[in-house]
Amino acid sequence: MLWGPLPDALGVGPYSVLWMFVMLVATGLAVGLVVWKVPGHAGPDPATTGLDAPVLPPLVLPGLVLATGLMLAGGPSLGPENPIIAVNVGLAAWLGGRLLSRLPGALWPMLAEAATIGALFGTPVAAALVISEALAGRPVRGLLWDNLFAPLIAAAVGALTTSLLYRPAFDLGLPPLGPPRWADLLAALVLATVAALLGMCAVRAFPHVHAAFQRLRHPMLMLPAGGAVLGVLAAVGGHLTLFKGLSEVGELAHDPTGWTAGQFATMAVVKLAALLVAATCGFRGGRIFPAVFVGSALGLCAHALVPAVPAAVGVSACVLGMLLAITRQGWVSLFTAAVLVASPAIIALLCIASLPAWLLVTGRPQMQLRGDGTSVR
Repeated sequence: MLWGPLPDALGVGPYSVLWMFVMLVATGLAVGLVVWKVPGHAGPDPATTGLDAPVLPPLVLPGLVLATGLMLAGGPSLGPENPIIAVNVGLAAWLGGRLLSRLPGALWPMLAEAATIGALFGTPVAAALVISEALAGRPVRGLLWDNLFAPLIAAAVGALTTSLLYRPAFDLGLPPLGPPRWADLLAALVLATVAALLGMCAVRAFPHVHAAFQRLRHPMLMLPAGGAVLGVLAAVGGHLTLFKGLSEVGELAHDPTGWTAGQFATMAVVKLAALLVAATCGFRGGRIFPAVFVGSALGLCAHALVPAVPAAVGVSACVLGMLLAITRQGWVSLFTAAVLVASPAIIALLCIASLPAWLLVTGRPQMQLRGDGTSVR
């Protein structure tokens, strides 16, 4: 309704500069009102949270759902993953603690997180990788499979539910990659590193941009101001830089020759800046899906500049580097980059390309803040 019938009824283009600016500011006002007035204030500051969600009290969850729904409809560059995981973790912990109180309380958040990740990606593989990465930092009794079995079943149920209802497809339909060449390996190494460097620029700016919005002190000022900045960015980057970015990535990949290298580069930089602003001004949302758009646009830019670089290599390598910088989740980054191109030959290239990108980002500040505003390392 907001991006079709309503602007048509008003006689303005649905993606005109005026309408994009009005919608993003209005979304900031609406979400700001929820954060200000709804009980629970839509959860903690999203700049301080990641995929590993805290267990929120049930009172907080309706406001978080409402703020996330408004954000997704209004156009800011964030995905649904962080808030949806937080809501499901809160519900599972609350219901599980009452219905099956004999089970360990820590089990419910893990099952909810695994099931939600399985549903978001449409496969249990991503959830198994994330949970195994989380278990690596904890003392584990018995075999890893024993600890993974219950989350894996939860992830499979979530993935099957999504597949039956929605049939998600992450494959961008890019030309398949044949047997890897030495030039492909070199391209993957260089592009993953370049994407990681670009992502780290946003990570370094994250606490400073967050501090600038915090000086406004009130959600009814911070969020509309963020919406106004996003409106300006949308005017520069175009309507494809709006929303979480998954459908928009498909549109880019459907016609890789439809834009110039400069246009791809502009969209990548604008989308990264929009992700930075949306994540720091108070909009509730995750960073994985917008980061996929940034990496995809950067990879298609590389393909447009050097046609000898296959589009599949450019997109997957840049998505890998960008996600490593933004999320610091190695398995999720590798899985997402590989599944976008659905080419078995790409996996070996990505595993090798992850080395310089990971060495570049590991041990450095993350795109997540502590309560005092300093970066998590």
